[in-house]
Amino acid sequence: MALSTEAAPYAGPLEVLFQLVSSHEVDILDIPLAPVVDAFVAHLRARRDECTMDELSEFLLYAAILLELKSQRLLPGPDDVDADEETLGWEERDVLLARLLELRAYAAAADSLAVRFEAASRVLPRVAGLDDGIEIHAPDLLQGVTVAQLAAAFLRAVEDRPEPVVDLYHVTVETITVAETVTDLAAWLPRRGSLSFRELTEGLTEQIEIIVRFLAVLELCKLGRVSLGQGSTFGELRITWLRGDENPLDLGLVDDYAG
Repeated sequence: MALSTEAAPYAGPLEVLFQLVSSHEVDILDIPLAPVVDAFVAHLRARRDECTMDELSEFLLYAAILLELKSQRLLPGPDDVDADEETLGWEERDVLLARLLELRAYAAAADSLAVRFEAASRVLPRVAGLDDGIEIHAPDLLQGVTVAQLAAAFLRAVEDRPEPVVDLYHVTVETITVAETVTDLAAWLPRRGSLSFRELTEGLTEQIEIIVRFLAVLELCKLGRVSLGQGSTFGELRITWLRGDENPLDLGLVDDYAG
């Protein structure tokens, strides 16, 4: 804002006054603020219709900051110190410290290079080459290869690859099912009454047969046809038929496991 003020010992633009006070080139205690306000009021009267909101807000900002700075200097708090003593020359100290650290880094780099140069001075490079009688020839990679061999290699590279076949000879497909085993057990378990699982699987050689028969016993127990008992931990598993008078074919077992 182009507002000039005359507040001895300063006369000039208000913006320049604010910069001088902020940089401590002018002491705020030497600047009376009443002439600054009077100059602004006179400026408003002269440009009543042309003054904008930006000019008003800018002046209020400058005036508020100058007033706060002067009040802090006139009425310092118990923990306040002199602003000049606190901030005078802090930028110069920072610059000097940065330059000192930079010079130390350059000095350390110079010392490291000097050590490397000293170590390299004791190394003697080889200046002589190979003897004149030694000749280096690259090996011929196609030596001994005929045109027929190249053609055969090309045909092998472009021929169709056979589809991979998974050999399943080791996979055994068992035809026995749980449904069939349930039907068989329901047919002859009533005649046995009670027996152990060891007796039930006696004579079986395939592991899958023993597993299927065990699953069939569990299914019969779930349907309420048999009861399972074990006298002790890890003892013999006893299987008892509960409905020995009924015809197994009338129990609906075939229908339950047909699927």
